[in-house]
Order: sequence, then structure tokens, then C-alpha cells
Amino acid sequence: MRPLLHVLSLIAALALPAAAPAALKVGVKAPSFDTRASLAGKDFDFSLAKALKKGPVVLYFFPAAFTKGCTVEAHEFAEATDDFARLGATVVGMAADPIEKLNQFSVQECRNKFAVGVATPAMIKGYDVALEAGLIPNVTGRTNRTSYVIAPDGRIVFVHSELGVAGHVSGTMNAVKALKAKR
Repeated sequence: MRPLLHVLSLIAALALPAAAPAALKVGVKAPSFDTRASLAGKDFDFSLAKALKKGPVVLYFFPAAFTKGCTVEAHEFAEATDDFARLGATVVGMAADPIEKLNQFSVQECRNKFAVGVATPAMIKGYDVALEAGLIPNVTGRTNRTSYVIAPDGRIVFVHSELGVAGHVSGTMNAVKALKAKR
């Protein structure tokens, strides 16, 4: 019974629209990273530096694959991925899940539209996206829900940090459009 209560509390908390402040601010240089990622169920090496050579990157962190809020957010990003691509932007989601789980999530919930990668402890610290201790009982090492838009020069041009899913896709889309208008 206790594990079931833990799972239910995790699901409920991940769907709540609580604040999740991020320390990285607009204008700062985004930490570079390399990690394992998955697209359409196939894992590969993902490099932020390589992705930025193609254009802006929408980097969004989410707490856990296959939870209610994270699934909704993945569907929303999947629906918008073609629009981001037309604007020259790459979308990549990050969670502290094993690559095998992200392989499944990339197919089932990301609908083969964008990559999802393994958020390592160093990335979680570097982007200051650690899920606040105590927010979800007995859960550590997870990320909060924070979306960044990173310009090709590596500078952060948009940050939205909120545990609720509302505003992540629309906010990043508006930021990418504004960035394109400036070029």
C-alpha cells in the first residue's frame, strides 16, 4: 500500500501548477553538455553545441516520463515541433530517467517528433532545475519543469519555470519567433 501512495502522491504533485524557480536568467551563457538522447525509440549522442550550430534550441526539463503532466507537455511539444522546425529551432526534452525509459517515451508520448535526453546530475545542477526537496515526498534527483530557449550564440533568451504545463510551449514558441524576427 505504501508504494502505491508514493506513486499517487508523485503523480498528483507533478500535475500541480506550483512555482519552480530557475536560477539561470535571460542573457547568461547556457551550460554546454553532451548526453544520451532518444528520438523515435533510437538512442544517440546529443550535443548542445552541435544542435546550436543548426539554430536555437528549445531545452525543456520535465520531472519524469509517463507521468500525467509530463505526458501532456510532451504531446503539446509534439504538436508544435513542426512549427519550431520551420523557425529553425530544435526541441529537446530532458528528464532524469534511464535511456531505456526515454526510448519508449520518445515513441509513445513524444510521437517520434523530438528528442528526449537523460538529464544527468551535472546538468540538473548546471541548469539549476533540481526538483525542490520535499515538494514530492521521497523523490530526489529529479528535475522541475523548466523551459529554456537558447540562441545559437549559447545565450539564454527565454526562461519559463513552473511545475504546471501551461505556458511552456506557447512561451518558448513566442521566444523563438522573437529571436527569428531579430535575425
